[in-house]
Amino acid sequence: MGEETSKTGYKLLRGLSFKPNGLKGGFKASGFIFGLVALENMGFVSNVLILFSYFMKDLSFNIPGAANTVTNFMGSTFLLSIIGAFISDTYISRFHTCLIFGVIEVVAFAIMTIQAHATSLHPKPCGGKASCMEGGVGFMFYTSLALLALGSGGVRGALAPFGADQFDTMKPKGLTAQGSYFNWLLLSTTLGATVGVTGFVYVSTNHGWWWGFLLATITSSLGYTLFLLGKPFYRIQAPKDSPLLRVTRVFVASVNNRNLALPENSEELHESSKNEPLMGKKLSRTAQFTWLDKAAVVPKDSKPSELAPWEICTVTQVEEVKILIRMLPIILSTVVMNTCLAQLQTFSQAQGNFMNKKLGKLDFPAGSIPVIPLVFMSILLPVYEFFFVPFARKFTKHPQGITQLQRVGVGLVLSAISMGVAGMWK
Repeated sequence: MGEETSKTGYKLLRGLSFKPNGLKGGFKASGFIFGLVALENMGFVSNVLILFSYFMKDLSFNIPGAANTVTNFMGSTFLLSIIGAFISDTYISRFHTCLIFGVIEVVAFAIMTIQAHATSLHPKPCGGKASCMEGGVGFMFYTSLALLALGSGGVRGALAPFGADQFDTMKPKGLTAQGSYFNWLLLSTTLGATVGVTGFVYVSTNHGWWWGFLLATITSSLGYTLFLLGKPFYRIQAPKDSPLLRVTRVFVASVNNRNLALPENSEELHESSKNEPLMGKKLSRTAQFTWLDKAAVVPKDSKPSELAPWEICTVTQVEEVKILIRMLPIILSTVVMNTCLAQLQTFSQAQGNFMNKKLGKLDFPAGSIPVIPLVFMSILLPVYEFFFVPFARKFTKHPQGITQLQRVGVGLVLSAISMGVAGMWK
């Protein structure tokens, strides 16, 4: 398979059986990613929603046990995305990381299909305990959940950044195009999830839970096949130094150099001309979190070239860690929003089982309740992209209409309001 390297440092891999025309990357390449996201989320999101009912009705969990198992599974999925991100940044490309973890996800769905279909693989009722899983049945159950969390989490840790790699942010319109990419990625997610929580959940509820897992196996397989077919169009970035390792090195070096005095002139701090910053440019020293600056202090009678990466860091590397620390309050604040999602996936369904779910002649299953926010998101995302962003750009002069921080803030406020409204109605 031939390879050629572009001026931007991307490794461009040639096609399997057909050749793309023109430059690689851009929305032409990300279209395959949108297809994968839609097909994969049809199965993943719908099955996350039926897990709660499946655990209680077929696997003899009680309500708290089923809710805790689902939320623990979801939490593990998001935490394991760090593994996918680390592997794709350090050892293999993001493209191959998505394929490897995608295979794990498909295998997990297949195992869950087998267990859901064969009643002999279901646990015997155990008198209302949180979980009746034990022995070989329990091993198979928890193994399938662990594989699904690992596979899905690993893909999520590499797929979104891989799509962002398709846009050169050093070009004038690259950053704006990348912002639009994330909007369309979210729209693909919501459209796929909408189909899943209506069609897949309906089939699972009325014809057997194993149908939902089987459909997820099929759609995920189709999604990763489509993703593989897009290989000739992708810009595939070769793995470099992991951001996790870079961050760890700064903390280790700052602790090791804690007894060294900071120079009065910041120009004396170490900065290598060969340094390749994650941010795309070298950063100047800031006065905040100065204890981290000791990681860039060169000990007396030492040369930076003689020191190991864990003993000396550059100013740019230190500033990257400072930026990450400044972002922590934003990251931690999203706990509120994820609490809302956890309620929607578990106890809202438990409440839905006791409600009138008929809409005309249609009787919607409780697992389809999340279709309401998904439909609204599917409508609002194109409105935001085509109408709000151009309108706001005229006033703010920001290429994406408003800043990412403002978007996060509005989302968190609305999430808090939604929980307040839900609490009053209950």
